[in-house]
Amino acid sequence: VQLQASGGGSVHTGDSLRLSCAASERTSGHYTVAWFRQAPGREREFVAGLFRSYGRSYYEDSVKGRFTISRDNPKNMVYLQMNSLKPADTAVYYCAASASVIFSGLRSGENYAYWGQGTLVTVSS
Repeated sequence: VQLQASGGGSVHTGDSLRLSCAASERTSGHYTVAWFRQAPGREREFVAGLFRSYGRSYYEDSVKGRFTISRDNPKNMVYLQMNSLKPADTAVYYCAASASVIFSGLRSGENYAYWGQGTLVTVSS
């Protein structure tokens, strides 16, 4: 599967953004999808994930209640709705997909074979 992320931009604290990830094929039932981010000088970290089968979502603690990952199956799209953005959310965001990741490996980027290019989110105070 090929992935293409978009939707980043420069916003202020408290604003919202929706990131989009266009997939070359249907992901529901086939791929677990996730968003990761990497801030300057920091390691890549898991943000949110959506399992391929039963569709349950998981989030990194700092984004719970603010971010929502979702899928639009007819459009082969994956979204990350980001609300109440903070400067700490500033990073390059990547979408990723895996056909085989299990729950214990959900948060590790090493378990994802497919990646989109990054999209930069900058949040200023």
